[in-house]
Amino acid sequence: MKVRQYMHGDFPGIMEVWSATGLSRPERGDDEATIERSIAMGGAMFVMCEEDDDRKVTGTSWLTFDGRRLHMHHFGIAPAFQGRGLSAELLRESLRLVKEKGYQVKLEVHRTNEAAVRLYRKAGFEYLGDYDVYIIRDIQSIEI
Repeated sequence: MKVRQYMHGDFPGIMEVWSATGLSRPERGDDEATIERSIAMGGAMFVMCEEDDDRKVTGTSWLTFDGRRLHMHHFGIAPAFQGRGLSAELLRESLRLVKEKGYQVKLEVHRTNEAAVRLYRKAGFEYLGDYDVYIIRDIQSIEI
């Protein structure tokens, strides 16, 4: 496997991974335009793919930038490729970029995802505390 930066046209393969891993749902607003916009704003999308097939996406790591820190999203490996140590390779490439950019990195992980928690802690991530996370997905529901 190899890890490379996102290329226009990767989105169908990315969505296959996200659908198979539960990383994406329609209400999240994950689409090709959003990925490309976030990259233009200083983020990155790493794609893991097969060595001999650059378009066969097997994993993703999406880093967005808010002007102060990077946020890692949609980090996952397709189920057929899990358990092979590939996530460590994908995380290593992601953190290489974090270090190069010189900003803190933050992520959210479900506390029951023990394999991911182990991976992140081993890489140096620390538990931030008992924060509740809130979101407004339906912006039309905002009453001003």
